[in-house]
Amino acid sequence: MTANPVRLQAIAAVQATTPPPFTFDPAEEPGAIFGENVFSLQMMQKRLPKGVYKSVLSTIEKSAPLDPAVADAVASAMKDWAMERGATHYAHVFYPLTGLTAEKHDSFLEPVGDGTAISEFAGKTLIQGEPDASSFPNGGLRATFEARGYTGWDIQSPAYILENPNGNTLCIPTVFISMTGEALDHKTPLLRSQQAMSAHAKRVLKLFGHAEPDNVVSYCGPEQEYFLIDSHFFNARPDLLNAGRTLFGAKPPKGQEFDDHYFGAIPERVLAFMMDTEQALFKLGIPAKTRHNEVAPGQFEVAPMFERSNLASDHQQLLMTTFKSIAKKHGMECLFHEKPFAGVNGSGKHVNFSIGNAAQGNLLLPGDTPHENAQFLVVCAAVIRAVHKYGGLLRVSVASASNDHRLGANEAPPAIISIFLGDQLADVFDQIAKGGATRSKEKGTLIIGVDTLPDLSKDPGDRNRTSPFAFTGNRFEFRAPGSLQTVAAPMVVINTIMAEALDYCATQLEAAVAAGTDFDEAVQTLLTEIITNHGAVIFNGNGYSDEWQIEAEQRGLKNLRTTVDALPELISPEAVELFSTYQVFNDREMHSRYEVGCEQYILSITVEGNITYEVGTTTILPAAIRYQTELAQNAAALKAAGLEPDLSTLETITGLIGDLKAGLADLGAALAHEHDEDPLVAATFMRDVVLTAMTAVRTAADALEGIVADDLWSLPTYQEMLYIL
Repeated sequence: MTANPVRLQAIAAVQATTPPPFTFDPAEEPGAIFGENVFSLQMMQKRLPKGVYKSVLSTIEKSAPLDPAVADAVASAMKDWAMERGATHYAHVFYPLTGLTAEKHDSFLEPVGDGTAISEFAGKTLIQGEPDASSFPNGGLRATFEARGYTGWDIQSPAYILENPNGNTLCIPTVFISMTGEALDHKTPLLRSQQAMSAHAKRVLKLFGHAEPDNVVSYCGPEQEYFLIDSHFFNARPDLLNAGRTLFGAKPPKGQEFDDHYFGAIPERVLAFMMDTEQALFKLGIPAKTRHNEVAPGQFEVAPMFERSNLASDHQQLLMTTFKSIAKKHGMECLFHEKPFAGVNGSGKHVNFSIGNAAQGNLLLPGDTPHENAQFLVVCAAVIRAVHKYGGLLRVSVASASNDHRLGANEAPPAIISIFLGDQLADVFDQIAKGGATRSKEKGTLIIGVDTLPDLSKDPGDRNRTSPFAFTGNRFEFRAPGSLQTVAAPMVVINTIMAEALDYCATQLEAAVAAGTDFDEAVQTLLTEIITNHGAVIFNGNGYSDEWQIEAEQRGLKNLRTTVDALPELISPEAVELFSTYQVFNDREMHSRYEVGCEQYILSITVEGNITYEVGTTTILPAAIRYQTELAQNAAALKAAGLEPDLSTLETITGLIGDLKAGLADLGAALAHEHDEDPLVAATFMRDVVLTAMTAVRTAADALEGIVADDLWSLPTYQEMLYIL
């Protein structure tokens, strides 16, 4: 029995795929091409007058106000550089609440009266643009008839050239705000939160004897997991095309149970894609460092170096755009959905976080004797306080309909936000709680038993992959963000709750010192108070265990299992006060984020429900009925010949068809249900009713996939999509 023509054609096309010409030029060493398409500080220094360059440098490194007088000189130099590199247009690039990247292209050429054109790019054009603000998600900040919005140049994120076979474009990272100055994007609150955190971190540093500390910045190193499948399979799956995940698909005979894909040899076709993407990333100044196979078949990971969180966020968006376009060039589709395939690991975007500056270095570096490093302990205690007080905000910062499929499963941390400190730091803080730390567990040496191998150092504590917020030696790793989302959202929350915690620490220490308390004694008192009041958030055990669910509830930790559970955290009085106090969001902006979160959730489930209903009705049900008819005809022929047919398969498929029809009827009714005006009520209905109906349809459909004759099944299967590449 031959395969369905659609699947057969897809498989044949994959097998006949010819890779694109080898584009990686070995002569182009990564170090030589790194940042060549970026209008970097080095390029500015070459092309700008000395005074202009110093003004720009002061703005970038010291957060000094941008002098408008320098804008024309910068714009002229930027335009000349871009046109030399083949750019014909420029674009203000911004990051609306869709979570994607937006851009509007304008030509450098402007007509003059004699019928010719000249290239112009004025400082005012560089600084400000005006896209439509009413056509993006805004949660009520802009009505449809109120279209004016503004983009504003973010000088701290360098402009770059985006190469395209049809022409190059100068891209200028910008904020996106309404006419009232309210944030319509992810970059604006990220910059605000960075500023707030820095102000209070500097207060803490001054208390430790640093007279005029530089601005403290948050650093971010986001790991990116993704799937690759052949484009022919992708285009034959309406669910992947429209929703980014498979809404149907039976478990393949082999999944990931052998753990043979993880860190295995990278397939040749995939390695060519990786080398191509790295070349593009290096030109854009994106420091891609690590590449490897991930756990699930067809899943891979790239990890860049640490950068300032604002730049890391921009680079992360640009990385995803680059991966998508280059995958198509290689005849593949790059999937960033958190759970594109059921039954195998989904994808995350682990956000590695630290704070520091050039003078004082990484403030989360404990040193060899962390019990003696009081400055580190105060900053670490601030993290503990922040995560304990505002775990709900961290949870909602990673909430989405797609990430709900991943959180709590074996490839992701649970929805309960806790901190893993490791044996060494947990022991130090335990000593502090009991009166004072006097020792730190030391590193050891691994005894391997092979004479030819050198001694390997052993860390004083293990890692915990089940923890959502884990200390990993010199940083914290927030493991809950999803692979599809912008890292700006969690970084806004981390910066803001750190601003509050550092503000609290500085205020307590300043008051104690002013009252005549010895500084070391004041630090000990502060650390003891924080670990006593907020130590419940520290958990070094198995976050996947059922016992942890019970223990976490006893500790008072929130378990916000779904996006619908988490969204109200955005408009809680505590959250509104927090973000208002540190001038990251006002009340209207907080409510707009809540409204957008509800709307995006409802739309996501609606799209998935519509696809499930359509494919179930037009593809799966007809295939099942045709096979049912074929079985019935065969049974009738056997009876006519005087033989007794085996009716077990016919009875099974008849029952599953009944289940499928019932599921489709329930799903159709749920999709036709009129939404409640309260967005949370509407979102709850989508979660409890529509998703439940979709699950019933899928259960019947996946069972039918294992029974219906192969020549009647048109959807590419899991084993084909995951293993034929």
